[in-house]
Amino acid sequence: MLTSIWEDIKREFSHGNMVTRLVIINVSFFVFINLVKIIMSISFGGPSNAAGSFDTFLHFFCMSSDAWYLITHPWVFFTSMFLHEGFFHILFNMLFLYWFGRIVGDLIGNHRILPIYLLSGLFGNVIFFLTANFLPIGADSNGFALGASGAVMGVVAASAMVAPNYLMRLILIGEVKLKYIVAVLIFMDLIAIADDINTGGHFAHLGGVAMGWIFISQLQKGNDLSEPINNIMNRVQEFFSGLSNKSRGNARKPKVVYKAANRENRKPDQPRHRDKSHQEKLDVILEKIKKTGYDSLDSEEKEFLFKASKK
Repeated sequence: MLTSIWEDIKREFSHGNMVTRLVIINVSFFVFINLVKIIMSISFGGPSNAAGSFDTFLHFFCMSSDAWYLITHPWVFFTSMFLHEGFFHILFNMLFLYWFGRIVGDLIGNHRILPIYLLSGLFGNVIFFLTANFLPIGADSNGFALGASGAVMGVVAASAMVAPNYLMRLILIGEVKLKYIVAVLIFMDLIAIADDINTGGHFAHLGGVAMGWIFISQLQKGNDLSEPINNIMNRVQEFFSGLSNKSRGNARKPKVVYKAANRENRKPDQPRHRDKSHQEKLDVILEKIKKTGYDSLDSEEKEFLFKASKK
């Protein structure tokens, strides 16, 4: 059974979109953290005895409001946005990421999901630190934060910016426009801050919202903030691919040989022309969305975009 589950996860991670991959990464961290918690609880003779050691372990990956801790643990700016301990915490974050992330990916491209997620999570963490240290209503100056909420709220805000009138069906309510759903979520964060309920976390949510808005606003002006992040990720991938190839030694790879007769009998530009035509039409639609929004598309363009998102 475990082997089958592992194979399913590998297949989904390899062939799924970026939203699927982010969900898998977050769930993997969640499982790992809670396995460590279980092991510590058994080893120390109960959860109360293991609490101190587990908190030390957990804080190693958490965002902190202490400046010196951040200097000595710089990785927490990123690890904290993939970290969850509670079941309902990760459940709602992943549901929001899946629902709203698919809308963003379909409309402005799958390759922009990870940059929005990372930038929103990073900006949310910065806002958490600043409000904890410089606002009287902020979080405890010795507090810690974890979770993907800031990153996910960036994706949520981006979806409302791209397609504000997109209809989502809510249980017991019916169809509601996306802009109203996001407005309610932001207002709930403001109420929580006013009631002094997890103020640091809710400030991080608003930081994520701000970055999602900035990202789409810049994209509509022709400035794609995803490019530098994707370039870095590509270089990292190439680096590890190079290490993997070196570890295999000098083993020869099978070569694909094409017969000259096949090349002569086939029009060389025919399939390329078909792919190029499809891509050009998709680029035109995406450019139109960036400039005038999803609602400016006609029914034919929406249908084409829907079919393209399924490929």
